[in-house]
Amino acid sequence: MEPKRILIVDDEEHIRLLFKEELEEEGYAVDIASNGFEALDKIRDLDFGVVVLDIKMPGMDGIQTLSEIKKINRDQRVILCSAYGEFKQDFGSWVSDGYVVKSADTRELKDMIKMILEKAS
Repeated sequence: MEPKRILIVDDEEHIRLLFKEELEEEGYAVDIASNGFEALDKIRDLDFGVVVLDIKMPGMDGIQTLSEIKKINRDQRVILCSAYGEFKQDFGSWVSDGYVVKSADTRELKDMIKMILEKAS
């Protein structure tokens, strides 16, 4: 069985690399994008089981990117990931499939990805 493909979208390189390494250890195929525009290009070309999307990014923030992702693929599963918990209250974040607060401990993120993928299959 082919591994589930995950897209990590974050403007901070160390976060992209941390999440990529941790998720690859779990057996996922992981792509990375450093901004919303790059993420949208990848989403047009590839199928992802889950997109992990940072909210605070220059250019196009995560809420705007989420809206554009849903225009491309209404069923794309997206987890918003931010260092700031207050974005949970943002109406734009409600169309996401999950929300995690960014942390060096990736257990919450891994658990949410697993739950979303299991629910989808």
